[in-house]
Amino acid sequence: MAIHLLPDALVSQIAAGEVVERPASVVKELLENALDAGARAIAVALEQGGVKRIRVTDDGSGIARADLPLALARHATSKIASLGDLERVATLGFRGEALASIASVARVSITSRTTEAEHAWRIEAAGAPAGSVEPAAHPLGTTVEVLDLYFNTPARRKFLKTEATEFAHCADAFARIALARPDLGLTLRHNGRVSEHLAPGPLAGRVAALLGEEFGRTARAVHAEAPGLRLTGFLGDPARARGSRDAQYVFVNRRFVRDRLVAHALREAYADVLHADRHATYVLYLDVDPGAVDVNVHPAKTEVRFRDARSIHQFVRHAAARALAVAAAAAPVPLATANPPGDDRFAPRARPEQAGLGVAQPVAAYQAMLAPAPVAAAPSPERSPDAPPLGFALAQLHGIYILAQNERGLVVVDMHAAHERILYEQLKQALDARSPGAQQLLVPVTFDADPIELATLEEHRAVLGALGLDAAAASPTAIVVRSVPGALAGGDVAALTRALLAELREFGASEALTRHRDALLATMACHGAVRANRALTVPEMNALLRRMEDTERAGQCNHGRPTWYQLSLAELDKLFMRGR
Repeated sequence: MAIHLLPDALVSQIAAGEVVERPASVVKELLENALDAGARAIAVALEQGGVKRIRVTDDGSGIARADLPLALARHATSKIASLGDLERVATLGFRGEALASIASVARVSITSRTTEAEHAWRIEAAGAPAGSVEPAAHPLGTTVEVLDLYFNTPARRKFLKTEATEFAHCADAFARIALARPDLGLTLRHNGRVSEHLAPGPLAGRVAALLGEEFGRTARAVHAEAPGLRLTGFLGDPARARGSRDAQYVFVNRRFVRDRLVAHALREAYADVLHADRHATYVLYLDVDPGAVDVNVHPAKTEVRFRDARSIHQFVRHAAARALAVAAAAAPVPLATANPPGDDRFAPRARPEQAGLGVAQPVAAYQAMLAPAPVAAAPSPERSPDAPPLGFALAQLHGIYILAQNERGLVVVDMHAAHERILYEQLKQALDARSPGAQQLLVPVTFDADPIELATLEEHRAVLGALGLDAAAASPTAIVVRSVPGALAGGDVAALTRALLAELREFGASEALTRHRDALLATMACHGAVRANRALTVPEMNALLRRMEDTERAGQCNHGRPTWYQLSLAELDKLFMRGR
């Protein structure tokens, strides 16, 4: 078969397959063009999910009459002129493909006026070469209207989803631009009704408007800088993680991207505080030297490549981890409306022995219990020694929860989850310092073991020693443990040893202390933490509260579940309809 050149119209339609995946792709490209034109206000109007009509109007610099035909031509752009420009591109668009691709599969009109022009000019195209330029009425700026998407490629149109689904994708494209530029005024209409109207304002307000007031109230702010790098934005509270990745926004030089490198760095930052099947929420802005990132990876321009990927990964991971590593005292958690995922500790139980109600004691009675913790949290300006953030213990509920009173109202603490986090952080610090702090047991613990456990012990005894656990074979069918990490001395020694041997058998020694180190320590912390139905005295409960206030990431246990909730007096009054 002979080789021949494809017709220009077919070439454009092939290119459109990469650029114009669905109506949301058109919305994205037109919004980016408006931003590149210096717009301060943009209005988007859609009909039938964008399939019937997409109209984007901006107040930018406009397009000159002579340039209108070129705007619809392939590979024609005002944004780059050389390879050097491409390597340091600072605009959102630059390939000169979008409008031509859209015009090859839809009916397109562009009406625009520049500051120098006496009136506006208009050009139209419908899957074919553009028509002539005609005079028109329009204020300063540009309106692009796209009608009947895929009218000439019905096979492509069949792959579109329902009107509601297509509109949801368009709304998400709109939200990305709105988050990238909170200084812009933006309006989104669908079928004649206003869906979003966003006034220019601070980033925090824009984020709260699009991701919800709860996210805005509980998210952790991020601000980190390094030579040539800056990361700002907000990380969602791990206790409010979602079942999908629909609220993850990363912008590189204010361009929305889906980057595996950054996503992996953020997963690692959240690893200690996020439940395994949940997904974090975040809005982050990474600013880098334009020459250090390649945005010309894919026509959709949502993929990038970094020149020094390793440095970017480390920078993002450490910055996010620092923002998440706050003590419970610095991360108030409001009342949740649903149980954390995968947590059966909230299910109905047989009636356990009720711990006696203790009475909150005067502050002076507990000053001696404010023992120094491994990591001290910076006190807030309004905090005083007489008013600790988590307050003072009132009682223990069903042997599971600690009830405490603080200045805001009532604090409810899951004592096992909280103690687990405290032990986990202690074990991490001890292992990093290569000082596990082993404590000799007054009476060694001996328990029955099967041949596999004994073989694993023989192979990995040195690893257990590095973790602070001295264990040996007591007989062909038993193991004796003579010392354990000091932080775990009160735990179930036999269960702890069996769990560690099982993980060493699964991962191997080198894997267990590198890739699976944190999982190993989490297992140790879980076995050492105070168990449900154990009665605590009021002084013990207060001591636990003080350690929570001074422990990093104490707002969540190692599995990502919350360790405590705050019920304000206002919320309690609402429950009992006080003041009505």
